[in-house]
Amino acid sequence: MQERTLSSAWTFWTKFLFPAIWILGFGYVTLFWSGGPPETKFVFLVVWIVGTTSILWVYVGLKRVRMDEQQLYVSNYIQEIHIPFSAITEVKQNRWINSRPITIYFRDATQFGDKVTFMPKQRIQFWSVDPVVNELKRLAGLVAPGADIR
Repeated sequence: MQERTLSSAWTFWTKFLFPAIWILGFGYVTLFWSGGPPETKFVFLVVWIVGTTSILWVYVGLKRVRMDEQQLYVSNYIQEIHIPFSAITEVKQNRWINSRPITIYFRDATQFGDKVTFMPKQRIQFWSVDPVVNELKRLAGLVAPGADIR
């Protein structure tokens, strides 16, 4: 198996540019928009706070993930670490968030903590688990080869 990237090509933009543009842009509108009643400004402030919190929680922690036949390569775009498949204890996907992030949990903490989250390549699928989740579970020995995971 050759080295291949599991993360979406949009990871960099989603991790860095989208949060900056949304937080600064919506914040600017919230702080300096003078139209409408005062209640509207309060609603914008609440939406800005909730939106900023959500964006920081979901997107800023994303990592770039690659793999070869032996291990994962995880990067935060500044530092890259290597993690063997045997260190994986669980792989889960959040299907409630549009980017459908996948979180990989590790037996021991790494430089990025005891888990990493990445945004997989986008596939047209409705509510099904991304094939990468099943592949990582098999490589980590968490399921028997050939087992169908839902």
